[in-house]
Amino acid sequence: MNPRSLPKLTTAAVALAAIALLSIPQRAPLHAQPAGGMPPTVVEAVRPLVDRVSDAISAVGSLRAAESIVVQPELAGRIEQVHFTEGQSVKAGAPLFTLDASLVRAEVREWEATAAQSQREADLVNSMVSRKLVAPAELDAKRSQLAVSQARLSSARTRLDKTVISAAFDGVVGLRQVSPGEYVEVGQPLVNLVQVDPIKLDLRVPQTLLAQVAVGQRLAVEVDAFAGEKFAGSVYAIDPQLDADGRSIVLRATVDNEDGRLRPGLFARVALELAARDDALLVPEQALWPQGSKQFVYVVEDGKAKLVEVTTGVRRDGMVEIRTGLMPESSVITAGQLKIGPGAPVRIAAPPPAK
Repeated sequence: MNPRSLPKLTTAAVALAAIALLSIPQRAPLHAQPAGGMPPTVVEAVRPLVDRVSDAISAVGSLRAAESIVVQPELAGRIEQVHFTEGQSVKAGAPLFTLDASLVRAEVREWEATAAQSQREADLVNSMVSRKLVAPAELDAKRSQLAVSQARLSSARTRLDKTVISAAFDGVVGLRQVSPGEYVEVGQPLVNLVQVDPIKLDLRVPQTLLAQVAVGQRLAVEVDAFAGEKFAGSVYAIDPQLDADGRSIVLRATVDNEDGRLRPGLFARVALELAARDDALLVPEQALWPQGSKQFVYVVEDGKAKLVEVTTGVRRDGMVEIRTGLMPESSVITAGQLKIGPGAPVRIAAPPPAK
């Protein structure tokens, strides 16, 4: 080939290639925008849940009887009768034990007779004094004798009453320590009587919370014996003196125990409510969009995504409290945030059909 013909061939090849390229149909760009701007991005959104939340702390405590005594006799004597079954619930004033009262009854009858005789003698002397038959000092002596007889009679009747040993309050009797026919001494333990409805709870919290704890605060109690159950209670007393060992505040609460399942001595885990808000706004945690140290959420306003700074509070069960930045009517985006930015057009997906 003649070297002089090469430039002409090259020029012809370039021209042919250009014509071929111009003849290929042009394809639209992959991300070409349709007329009218970007289509709205489908997102999921919810309204904030309005519910009651509280700031709570965890503590541990121990259950104790609301009232607890060891039943003891005030008189020595032989047990004549037992009126209860161990573990039975009893009412205040119900008889628990009866002691043999034969000697005390005889003493009552004796002093009843003595007091009656002293009354008759005093009446007779009073009549004689009015007729000036005896000196007034004689009447004073008889009245003194009458007063002594009546006092002895009252004392004997009191001892007779004490031969029946009764429940001091509503409660449950424990295991008795004596049997019918047994002779018991004054002060000898007979049986425990405890009141467990409501039951009391003692707990300790750090002294740094002194300004935040108050009578009436609610709490939830869990015990290992009934795993998964929570028992409601409230604080009714705060010890004015700090615990010297742990520098902690000692609180006492009552816990509902109508069915009597909770028992004194049980170890308890406690959630103490320090402050409560009845109309708090809660959103799913996946709605949060953190940026640095701040928290944001996307909301839908006029068909567009708006990034709103919020402050958060209590977290529970996958929800987070929003203290500032939202309104109850806000539509908060919970899914699809990665596909949008502030001002992006969005469309809220229809909820799935109910099953």
